[in-house]
Amino acid sequence: MPSILIIDDEPGIRVTLSSILEDEKYKVFAAEDALLGMEVLKREIIDLIFLDVLLPNMGGIKALEIIRKEWPVTEIVMISGHANIEMAVSAVKLGAFDFLEKPLSLDKVLTVCRNALAIKKLREENKTLKKTYNFSSEDIIGTSALARNIRETVIQAAASDARILITGENGSGKEVIARAIHSCSARADNPFIDVNCAAIPETLIESELFGHEKGAFTDAVSTRKGRFELAHGGTLFLDEIGDMSLSAQAKVLRVIQEQKIERVGGEKTIETDVRIIAATNQDLEKACKEGRFRQDLFFRLNVIPIHSPSLRERKEDIPHLLCHFLKILGKETTLETDAMELLSEHNWPGNVRELKNLAERIAVMHQGNVINRENLEKLLNIKAKKPVNTAQTGAETELTSNILEQNYNDAKDSFEKQYLEFQLLKNNGIISRTAEAIGIYPSNLHAKIRKYCITTAKNREQ
Repeated sequence: MPSILIIDDEPGIRVTLSSILEDEKYKVFAAEDALLGMEVLKREIIDLIFLDVLLPNMGGIKALEIIRKEWPVTEIVMISGHANIEMAVSAVKLGAFDFLEKPLSLDKVLTVCRNALAIKKLREENKTLKKTYNFSSEDIIGTSALARNIRETVIQAAASDARILITGENGSGKEVIARAIHSCSARADNPFIDVNCAAIPETLIESELFGHEKGAFTDAVSTRKGRFELAHGGTLFLDEIGDMSLSAQAKVLRVIQEQKIERVGGEKTIETDVRIIAATNQDLEKACKEGRFRQDLFFRLNVIPIHSPSLRERKEDIPHLLCHFLKILGKETTLETDAMELLSEHNWPGNVRELKNLAERIAVMHQGNVINRENLEKLLNIKAKKPVNTAQTGAETELTSNILEQNYNDAKDSFEKQYLEFQLLKNNGIISRTAEAIGIYPSNLHAKIRKYCITTAKNREQ
C-alpha cells in the first residue's frame, strides 16, 4: 500500500486531501509545516508528498530542495493558491513531479497521484532491470557437459519456488547461475536483490536483511526497508551465506518458516513473499558439525543443490568464455594455437572472474587482433620459474604426504590453509595484494584467515 504525506498549514486542505486519498486505499500522513513533515519522513517510508509552497517556519521551495536531497526516491507534488509560471518552472527544475493550483480539483489530485506513483514504480523497476542485465540460462557460456548440465538445471529449478543452495569456488559464477534462475522464473518481472553476507559487518547484517525503525540504534535516523522487503515478490540472493552469524541465521530461518519479518527496533509484522537462493564457497555440512552453521537452516536452504564448477573442471569452455567477454568489450581477437594451449595449462585460481579480468586486460593493453603465447604470458604476468629449493621441496613433499593420509574434507582444509599461508608469505602478508593475486575478495580472505587462525605478520626476510 503506497504511503502519502500531506504538508499544508491549512487544516481544511489536510482533512480534505486525507479523506480523498484514504478512500482510494492509500496510507496517509499529514503535517502542518515542513519541519514536522520531515519528522514523518524520518520514521515512515513515504512514496509521495503533496507539499504546499507557502508554509510557516520553512517555505515549500526550500523544503523541496532538502527533501529531494535527503529522500531522493520520494515523489513530490507542489500545491499553491498563489502559483505562477516562474514558480512552477522553478519547482520542476528542483525535482517536483508536478504543480497543482488551489482550489484543488478532485479528479486532478487523483490523476496526478496515480501518475506520480506509477513513475516511481517504473524508476524502481528500471533500476532493478539495469542491475539484473537480463540474465538467462544462455549467459552460462560453454559447450562442455558441465555447462550444458547447469543450463538444464537452471531451467528446471526456475520452474518452482523451491529454495536453492549453490556451492562452488569464488569466481566460478554462482551469482550468474542465481540471476539466470531468477530471469527464467515467474518472478522475473520482480526484483532480484543480492546480499554479500561476508561483506556486511555482523552488527549490521540484521538491519540490512530486515530493515530498521527510526531510533533502533545510534545511526538509525530514519526508517529503512531491509533486503527482504525490497525483494518482495522476487528473489533474494544470499551470497557467502556461510559467513553469516548464528544470530542472523536464526532470524533467517524464522522468516523462511513464517514468511514474515520484523524490522530491527520494530514490533509490526510484515508479510514477505521471497524466493531465497543462497551460495557459499564453504563446506556447510562440515560447518554444521563444527557448530558454525545451523543444521536446520542448511536443510531448509539445500532443497535444490547446484554445484558451480571451477574453470579448471571445464577448460574446454575457456576459449568460448574469453571470446564472449572480448565481444562484450568490443574487441575482435584471434587466439593462436600456442595461446590456446597456455589457456588450458593455466590453473585459473580466480576462475571465471580471473578470465574476465584477462579479457579486460587484452582489450586495454593488446594492440593487435592476434594473440600468441608470448603475448598471453605477459598479460597473465607469468614469469620464468625460479630455481628449485631442495629443502623447501622436501618440506612440501612431507606436508603433501600428510594431506594424502587425511579424509577428503580435512585434506581440503589442510591444503587451503597451506596454500593461503604460502600466498600471504609470498605477498609480504599484505591482505589486499594477496587477495588480488589469488583472485578472491579481501573480505573472503579475512574470513579464511580467521577460520584457519593464520598469522598475517609481514615477511621481512630479504
